[in-house]
Amino acid sequence: QVQLVESGGGLVQAGGSLRLSCAASGRTFSSYHMGWFRQAPGKEREFVATITRSGETTAYADSVKGRFTISRDNAKNTVYLQMNSLKPEDTAVYYCAAGVSGSDYYTARYTNEYAYWGQGTQVTVSS
Repeated sequence: QVQLVESGGGLVQAGGSLRLSCAASGRTFSSYHMGWFRQAPGKEREFVATITRSGETTAYADSVKGRFTISRDNAKNTVYLQMNSLKPEDTAVYYCAAGVSGSDYYTARYTNEYAYWGQGTQVTVSS
């Protein structure tokens, strides 16, 4: 089992940047694929980005491609989400998630592919 704690959220103006971090407990962090999802008020939780166990493969939602970058440091049990050129529509609670897959090439984009979730961190982008 793994516990996830997000940090780095906050209030930023449109065009600004934020870097989210997600610290994981346990000694098997490198065995999990990791993802970031977000949920805006009144909307369903949506996929943002994912990274495979080794960090060699990533995937992004079309809405954030070219602006957000997911990365991980397996030595520090941490996954990051660098968010640049933020827009008001990026405002949401951002969740970190961990899941187990048999392949280091498969990119998991659906909530049911993740077994563990953090508590979320609020990101608010003002116009």
